[in-house]
Amino acid sequence: MGQIDTIYKAVLEGNTREVQVGVEAALKEKITADQIMQNGLIAAMKEVGRLFEAGEFFVPEMLISARAMQSALVLLKPFLAASGAKAAGRVAIGTVQGDLHDIGKNLVGMMLEGAGFEIIDLGTDVRPENFVDAVEAKHADIIALSALLTTTMPKMQETIEALKAASLRDKVKVIIGGAPVTETYAQQIGADGYGPDASAASRLAAKLMKAGHAPEAA
Repeated sequence: MGQIDTIYKAVLEGNTREVQVGVEAALKEKITADQIMQNGLIAAMKEVGRLFEAGEFFVPEMLISARAMQSALVLLKPFLAASGAKAAGRVAIGTVQGDLHDIGKNLVGMMLEGAGFEIIDLGTDVRPENFVDAVEAKHADIIALSALLTTTMPKMQETIEALKAASLRDKVKVIIGGAPVTETYAQQIGADGYGPDASAASRLAAKLMKAGHAPEAA
């Protein structure tokens, strides 16, 4: 088994130590960081998403795999930066104002990172103007809004309205998710899409970028 296969298998199994050993060995064998990222990590996280949607993986398994993947990214990031490898896009993610829940938001962020996106994690209780700033100052391509409470869902629409007021709505895609959120609500407030779970959110972000919203340079 080659090092890429070892890394792929270790991510699926959520074996953080084995992932790190595999990455270090692959780099010593002069396998490029981009090859490790694309064929080891991203490929494995796609399979994790497929297994989740097939009902073979559940949230705990997905979290364990995502954490193993992130441990590899820590090792790879300096090499990726040095090689000039481009991210799939830049996503600013946060739980909307008034909501302090972060487990779902964190999982979505990890899945997006596993898909090759650069993540700007704004945390929880994020005001609409902070999302606006992420587009204006940090050049986010996608805004990902999370809410677990029905009482905080209106902040999603307020964020979209704030982007419009700042003349930035046409410069960014907005995706939303969370337990009480629905596809119908996403359409009602003018979001670009809805992710019912972390795997779907990751696929949605990739689809939006492929649709012609190319990453902006910082």
